[in-house]
Amino acid sequence: MHKRITRRTFIKQVSVAGIAVPLILPRLSFAPPPSSRLQHAAIGVGGQGAYDLGHIENSGKVDVIALCDVDEINLQKAAQTYPSARLYRDWREMLEKEEKNIDSVNVSTPDHTHAPAAMTAIRKGKHVFCEKPLTHEVYEARKLALAARRRRVATQMGIQIHSHDAYRTAVHWLKEGAIGKVKEWHSWSGAVYTTEDKKRPEGSDPIPPHIHWDLWLGVAPERPYKKDVYHPFWWRRWRDFGGGAMGDFGCHIFDPVFTALDIGASLTVACEAECISDEVWPEWIKAQYVFPGTALTAGKTIFATWTDGGKKPAANLSPHLRNGYELPASGSMIIGEEGTLILPHVGTPLLFPEEKFKNYPQPTLEPKNHYHEFVEAALGNGVAGANFDFSGPLTEAVLLANVANRFPGKTLEWNAKRLRFTNCPEANEYLRRRYRKGWKVRGL
Repeated sequence: MHKRITRRTFIKQVSVAGIAVPLILPRLSFAPPPSSRLQHAAIGVGGQGAYDLGHIENSGKVDVIALCDVDEINLQKAAQTYPSARLYRDWREMLEKEEKNIDSVNVSTPDHTHAPAAMTAIRKGKHVFCEKPLTHEVYEARKLALAARRRRVATQMGIQIHSHDAYRTAVHWLKEGAIGKVKEWHSWSGAVYTTEDKKRPEGSDPIPPHIHWDLWLGVAPERPYKKDVYHPFWWRRWRDFGGGAMGDFGCHIFDPVFTALDIGASLTVACEAECISDEVWPEWIKAQYVFPGTALTAGKTIFATWTDGGKKPAANLSPHLRNGYELPASGSMIIGEEGTLILPHVGTPLLFPEEKFKNYPQPTLEPKNHYHEFVEAALGNGVAGANFDFSGPLTEAVLLANVANRFPGKTLEWNAKRLRFTNCPEANEYLRRRYRKGWKVRGL
């Protein structure tokens, strides 16, 4: 019998110098802060930011001393929970004024602000918890991982399911060879982030008094405020701010496969896409990767696909699934020589053929809390599992598809060491962008 892991259980359990260095970096230990408690500041305190901060604080080893948000409603609500914290609207001002007072920060903002805020904190020697995807651009991911390693700060990316029993069980089974050598894998998400006309809306709306619009834009190109188009949620649709479905879910869903199989940098990536737009993400993409093989894969290379927008791989790609089996709305299908593992996104992993694996043993896992693991790492007790040495390269791989979907039908050859596509110079223009005037960030 498989132990059922529900969403409710999950929520309870998870309370250009340096470019040519190797992609996968060794883990380090970190010096603890002067006291046994972290002095912590939060950048982004609404929605996911409130959730992140609450779970960092409930470790019992954190004092929240500063809060920052560009939305006064979010900020004032958080101030009620943390009444002694000082309030800021501009993360640059907060990190400058609180530099000597804080040990750590969490960055829980729209994607385009992740790297600028995290890099600034790291350069000041602060431990950083940053939401996924780690960055908006491939270049940023590389630079952030290198900077964190140089400054010897503790880090963790917000792929909370990395620490959950469901994903850890899947990793354990793959590592111990339950399905034999892995031949290929398919990952997908049902999410859709686009607009019907694929165009930026015309005109502007009055900026609400509680929103600091220029600060919300940050490093991104200037544009007028439009009600309910960008802030607070639909920024995910827009190339300037979010990463589409791949950016939102790719790091989560690729994570256990990368962890289990020790996947490195891709060799090639090619995309099909519903549309090409400079403004919004396609309704769906299909990205096809070739990665170098590892000790747990069947060949010298391994083929992987990503689909989103409600598209899923055909279940009959696996010879081990029963006829009529319905794949989950989001997740992964990992096909091995001796079986197939199905891992729903935030769900119980399943092994097939069912008869063969019906009594397959569950691993005994020590409880983990993704947030508390970060706190302990920042206090000098171990290294967090989704630290930037791991999550930086993972983010790079995910974001490569967001470049490739601008060149549908073309196989892009990737040189990870040089951080360049070797056969498509025009694609290299999308690995890094120029920040808006007045928002230059040292290190990026």
